[in-house]
Amino acid sequence: MRVIKKIKLKDKNITIIGMGETGQGAAILAKQLGANVLISDSNEIREKTFHQKAHKLGIKVETGGHTSKIYNSDLWILSPGVPNNLDIVKNASDKKISIISEVEFASWFTNKPIIGVTGSNGKTTTVNIINSILYASSLSPVLTGNMGYAFSRAILNDITKCDENRIYIVELSSFQLENINSFKPFISILLNITPDHQDRYETMEKYIEAKMNIAINHDMKSHLLYNSDDNILVENCKNLNAKKTGFGLKNNSENMLKIDGSHIQIGKTKLASIDSISLKGMHNLSNILAAVTAAKILNVSNECIAKVLPDLRGIEHRLEKVSVIEGVAYYNDSKATNIESVIAAIQSFAKPIILILGGEDKNTNFNSLTPFINNNIKKIVSYGKANNKISIALRDAVELKKVFSLRDAVDECKKSAVSGDVILLSPGCASFDQFRNYEHRGNEFKKIVKNVVYA
Repeated sequence: MRVIKKIKLKDKNITIIGMGETGQGAAILAKQLGANVLISDSNEIREKTFHQKAHKLGIKVETGGHTSKIYNSDLWILSPGVPNNLDIVKNASDKKISIISEVEFASWFTNKPIIGVTGSNGKTTTVNIINSILYASSLSPVLTGNMGYAFSRAILNDITKCDENRIYIVELSSFQLENINSFKPFISILLNITPDHQDRYETMEKYIEAKMNIAINHDMKSHLLYNSDDNILVENCKNLNAKKTGFGLKNNSENMLKIDGSHIQIGKTKLASIDSISLKGMHNLSNILAAVTAAKILNVSNECIAKVLPDLRGIEHRLEKVSVIEGVAYYNDSKATNIESVIAAIQSFAKPIILILGGEDKNTNFNSLTPFINNNIKKIVSYGKANNKISIALRDAVELKKVFSLRDAVDECKKSAVSGDVILLSPGCASFDQFRNYEHRGNEFKKIVKNVVYA
């Protein structure tokens, strides 16, 4: 790894590639710190709100393509959606321009503790649980990162005056971890590793490598929490130089917390009854164990944790109950963009499921759903770009109907559903064929349920 030194930004030329939330946040922070900032995006951005703000701040903006101005730079900050194999990135590297991620950049300007959370599944749920626990304690958490609020914006808000007990909880995708250099959370959490983003990574090993970057700078002063039930993580963490603590459902000897019958237990103390926790599913129990382990490292009291756990609720777009109409329950699981998330969703229900799959394929092996179909899936409705691939993989295992749009899918589900059924949007695909992101897809699903079902 090439060592990139932190630089004083005053009067330096900074190029930011990508004008999404992270790019905008990094641009404003860099400008505030005295840099000359150019933000460049290959897409034509029709929304002009940021253009107007950038103009007032003196940030230069170019969209609809990259000009040669991007190379007149002391430092590049890449947005997560920009892969390293783009020609412009290779050219910048050849010109010896330092290239970092937005997370790396933001971390340069704080000495407050960071909790970094990554994994193939469960990141958003886990950071929200951590936030709920810390908010109820004497700490002052800020939730940021991949969940939609740029780390740079959080740092900018604290740049002049920061709460003494501030702690940053940063949700991290593999994309955000590709270009880090000195980023070192006080606590890093590795939730799980399953195949994902195979459209971006040539091999599973490359994907694992990106995820493991969260621990690349760890030492014995920082904490690494890993899922001891996950064989890939066990293997990749065993030789790391860090204070390692496990969490998981199998009560591994390295775990701080145990599952004792029907309770979560630390030492001889029972923290909470599992039945008292509203957030259901074994995958969510694993996420809770990760979050509570982090809280205990931060010396949050057992009493505080025990008070918060029963009141935990699911997050929007993750097994979100939308409505029950004529005995049929509709669930929005739009955040399930890979097969492991779909499997976790399926296993959360005992009732018959009509499953909506589809969207933009991420080179997914849909055949891996087959062993779970015989349990309680009565029908699959597929839609979007992945339509044919899903049909070919699963049509011999279950009744399957292909449709074009998500609206068509809900309409088809309605025809087949009877009282007691669950209609589950758990697409197992990216959303970008028909929607801006998974939130847009989930919100549209909820609108469709309201409008179509009552029609």
